[in-house]
Amino acid sequence: MKILLLGEYSNVHWTLAEGLRTLGHDVTVISNGDGWKNYKRDINLKRKSLGLFDSIKYYIDILKTKHKMKGYDIVQIINPIFFDLRACRMRKFYDFLRKNNKKIVLGAFGMDYYWVSTCIDCKTFRYSDFNIGNRLRIDEPCNKPFVDEWLANEKADLNKYIANDCDAIVSGLYEYDCCYRPHYPNKTTYIPFPIKLSEDKSTRMSLESINKVRFFVGIQKSRNEYKGTDIMLRALERVYKQYPDQCEIIKAENVPFDEYSKMILSSDVLLDQLYSYTPAMNALLAMSKGLIAVSGGEPENYTILNETELRPIINVLPDEDDCFNKMEWLVLNKSQLPKLKSDSIEYIKRHHDYIKVAKRYSDLYSQLLS
Repeated sequence: MKILLLGEYSNVHWTLAEGLRTLGHDVTVISNGDGWKNYKRDINLKRKSLGLFDSIKYYIDILKTKHKMKGYDIVQIINPIFFDLRACRMRKFYDFLRKNNKKIVLGAFGMDYYWVSTCIDCKTFRYSDFNIGNRLRIDEPCNKPFVDEWLANEKADLNKYIANDCDAIVSGLYEYDCCYRPHYPNKTTYIPFPIKLSEDKSTRMSLESINKVRFFVGIQKSRNEYKGTDIMLRALERVYKQYPDQCEIIKAENVPFDEYSKMILSSDVLLDQLYSYTPAMNALLAMSKGLIAVSGGEPENYTILNETELRPIINVLPDEDDCFNKMEWLVLNKSQLPKLKSDSIEYIKRHHDYIKVAKRYSDLYSQLLS
């Protein structure tokens, strides 16, 4: 098949492309590299700034690249906003893709109308980016812009239009599946995110001869509070204050992907996504390298994967004391950590191996084309 993957979130499309190419498919990735993370892509469409000159240049670059977006069997878009453009300008590019290619697949991989609207119903999730129980978090400074962007405006209309028109919707996490399946049960397919396992066994470290537990936390200033990193970091600092000789904190702030991937190799535990039920790409990548993820590991995560044995994720609730207790347990139970590390790698092998995931995508694409 000839496949175009358009847009990028957290290296999902590039990793998927590697898997699909291994299976013999012809794949092109066009993206902006997901901003400062600078993930790999075949064709770069990156908007340098919101200034007038850069905006005009970016728009011209898209127009110049349009001829490379025709004639595909499958076009998969990462999000309704697959270019760095206003929603009102996206519609015509989507219609162009629809007219000039065979099948269109929408990725349910991140922030969009269905995600925000489902979170704020306070019924679907016990907690999420936008609610804790019946308490909404929509007026918090870190969340209000997303609510304003995606609800009852042109982005919402675009998202609904594409979801109704596309041939299939792929959800990458349990939460995103919950957002789309009630509306599009016949279109929505859950496929786990793809992860490429490291072949370097030296990255899969053991704690048998280590006295300190090394905690790694990636900080994105613009999304610190939204992701709950602020709360997790406060809890971790409490742990460090109480056990300074038994643990260490390693921080990375807005680091490009290649450098980030090297930094985590010196760590044992990764902190990520306080408000999630499931580990996302950042945590999954760390787990593939033998780190223990302190993240979302709710029962629903294991159920959707049909996983009945492994429980490698340290599930934390959106509460500072719960985070403290779970991380303190890791420090005080070092003998348990090698097994958690080994189980983390096995978890990725079973459910997220990029070749296995690519095969599931390939099967879906083939069904659409038949």
